[in-house]
Amino acid sequence: MSLSDKIKQTSQEIFEEVKANRRHLHQHPELSFQEFETQKFVRAALEKIGIEDVKDIAGTGLIAEIKGKEANTALTCLRADLDALPIQEKNTTEYTSCNAGIMHACGHDVHTSSLLGAAKILHQLKDEFTGTVRLIFQPGEEKLPGGASMVIKEGGLANPTPKSIIGQHVMPELEAGKIGFRKGIYMASTDEIYITVKGKGGHGAMPHQNIDPIVIASHLIVNLQQVVSRWAKPDMPTVLSFGKIIGNGATNVIPDEVTLEGTFRTFNEEWRMAAHDKIKSLCKNLVEGMGGKVEVDIRVGYPFLKNDEKLTGLLQAAAAEYMGASNIVDLDMRTTAEDFAFYTHVVPGCFYRLGVGNAAKSISAPVHNPHFDIDEDALKHSTGLMAWLAINSLK
Repeated sequence: MSLSDKIKQTSQEIFEEVKANRRHLHQHPELSFQEFETQKFVRAALEKIGIEDVKDIAGTGLIAEIKGKEANTALTCLRADLDALPIQEKNTTEYTSCNAGIMHACGHDVHTSSLLGAAKILHQLKDEFTGTVRLIFQPGEEKLPGGASMVIKEGGLANPTPKSIIGQHVMPELEAGKIGFRKGIYMASTDEIYITVKGKGGHGAMPHQNIDPIVIASHLIVNLQQVVSRWAKPDMPTVLSFGKIIGNGATNVIPDEVTLEGTFRTFNEEWRMAAHDKIKSLCKNLVEGMGGKVEVDIRVGYPFLKNDEKLTGLLQAAAAEYMGASNIVDLDMRTTAEDFAFYTHVVPGCFYRLGVGNAAKSISAPVHNPHFDIDEDALKHSTGLMAWLAINSLK
């Protein structure tokens, strides 16, 4: 029996266990950097597999290694994220979240249970491959500064430095059984923007006595779109969106200040920093020109995510061999962001997509949605494929 067939057979044998792990994690979600019980659960699962020397990293994360039949310098990493989102789940299933206001709405329960399954496969078949696979279960993907950055600072990609790192992420737009890849730049950088416009409040019937921050903020939101429409190069995807505006006045009360919160995303670090300066400059000039004052806080988040061309090409071919070429799709660039990007600026990385949708079963809600769910048949592929890709990346 070939190695890929052995992996497929083992993946089928552990399917119910992987599904049970996913359901447990889904029922007991924890927010970023608060994954204390999740960490305990994952540690116990790794020890049950027989993986020794499991270490804490980045607070509530874990790191461990599986060594193949021969010790050499070949080392690859597999990564999963542990945290959930502050969302109230609206699904009614036997595994609906038990924690009010917290939900695995981005599929991290799938990522973690899949990596546990891949770990079991690799441990059982460790005499079948050469090299070492490092397992990284990281906290806090959903919240700055990003658990990946903390893993790197604490030496998760050192002693020795791996030759590659591989990450998997659910994609409900893809049907279960499909896998997506993209070579090169794939996902955007992300920065959080916080703006406070200060004016002078008063009676709405006597605006001449006030400096109206509502009007100033309205002009600011519109004018800041020049960053995208006039200052960004036409061939450089750029997004500037504001999702929150607070001006606590009333129908006849002009407030003293207005706060804006938004996000800035792009795919080039030089342009990214230049755009920050333009945002700050425009805010200052426009607000002060209208008689107000402004404070701008841009919190630098994750960099853009780049999939190493050579590694991704190798793994896409390996995935086609394992899953069948018709089940492998090419992905478009996305302006969503992922802290896996930090890893890809340190070592060659490949971040691919696992199809989890099923239109026939009405499983199609997007991630970060209170109705998000998966076709659990995707777990039949997620574990074996991850193990197979790890082994191929060691060659």
